[in-house]
Amino acid sequence: MAEKEHAFGVNQQALDEVVRFTSDLIRIDTSNAGDGTCQERPAAEYVAERLAEAGIEPTLLERSKGRTNVVARIEGTDPAADALLVHGHLDVVPAEPADWSVHPFSGEVRDGVVWGRGAIDMKNMDAMVLATVRLWARTGVRPRRDIVLAFTADEEASAEDGSGFLADHHPELFEGCTEGISESGAFTFHAGGGMQLYPIAAGERGTAWLKLTARGRAGHGSKVNPDNAVSRLAAAVARIGAHEWPVRLTPTVRAALRELAALHAIEVNVASPDLDVDALLGKLGPSAKLVEPTVRNSANPTMLSAGYKVNVIPGSAVAYVDGRVVPGGEAEFRTTMDELTGPEVSWDYHHGEVALQAPVDSPTYAAMRAAIERFDPDGHVVPYCMSGGTDAKQFSRLGITGYGFSPLKLPEGFDYQALFHGVDECVPVEGLHFGVRVLDHFLRVA
Repeated sequence: MAEKEHAFGVNQQALDEVVRFTSDLIRIDTSNAGDGTCQERPAAEYVAERLAEAGIEPTLLERSKGRTNVVARIEGTDPAADALLVHGHLDVVPAEPADWSVHPFSGEVRDGVVWGRGAIDMKNMDAMVLATVRLWARTGVRPRRDIVLAFTADEEASAEDGSGFLADHHPELFEGCTEGISESGAFTFHAGGGMQLYPIAAGERGTAWLKLTARGRAGHGSKVNPDNAVSRLAAAVARIGAHEWPVRLTPTVRAALRELAALHAIEVNVASPDLDVDALLGKLGPSAKLVEPTVRNSANPTMLSAGYKVNVIPGSAVAYVDGRVVPGGEAEFRTTMDELTGPEVSWDYHHGEVALQAPVDSPTYAAMRAAIERFDPDGHVVPYCMSGGTDAKQFSRLGITGYGFSPLKLPEGFDYQALFHGVDECVPVEGLHFGVRVLDHFLRVA
């Protein structure tokens, strides 16, 4: 194909490839139900083949059969510069075809949109990275610093077969990496009145998935039983669900509030100890959605299990809670859970991961901001903290600071965040094109 040049150096072949790669990867069903049956290997082999075609040597690694990761390194021009990790996961959450208007694993391209599970989370970013580095290979471009590419398994569950395995058993592959970029940032957020925001993630709340266990005296359902495990558990779950957590502002969230307030012409001192955060959020309109979930800890009961027969009082009952913890809020979370569960219900971590923060005054953050503003001069870049988590948690074990930066330009009315794990997940073709242009520019100079 002729190398027809487009604006800012990205050519038609790269634009065509990002759409094709997104569609192809969606068609490879890598559903991860968290039960260990997911098989990322076909997608990993697809990625490895695309890299090898460009002369980039891929390494395929597995902890469990079929749970495959791909890692490759592109050498930069400045040997003294720290390396940058660019990572994306290959697995997706399950999708029920009957609920979708387009088959979730069709990868159909229709009306300027690519449809299917993973279009947003996050085979789109995988495709953008592939299209970018293949463009470099064709045109002889080398980035300023080493770029380490990691396409991981198992992000949608525990990451034990993916980034956790890589960080714990293959740290040498990430030698020199001090920062990384991945999903859930630099997308167009329409804040009303024509204002377009591009939130870059500079933090993540920690993961605190809990198992609660209540024990009591088993017995006949017709008898009085003050030691009923189900009643004890239900009371604890109700207390957790009704608890109002206090505001705990991190530097990232405070920076987000400061910039959002300025954009909305709201005069407020976000450093003030008397700041009424909820009142400020009420003035920010749609923009409040970017920070509202991350101004405090949270704990949501999600699963209950007890008993086997209606007339039998069981001796134990179990519940699960999805807890999320702001950076620095771990001690408060544990103390609060002890108080809410009380002496008759025990709790432990079903799965836990650290909270993260990244500086918003770093050269890398400035380079991300500049890349977005170059391709959308009317856009406003703001920092934010993710309410959930990504593979950046596992890579942080290696001292790698993580940012959420997977650029997409999205039209008004396109609810990016609602499509994560949602029905009819899709991504605009023009959004993918924008992402390749931004990534190409950022990764060359970062």
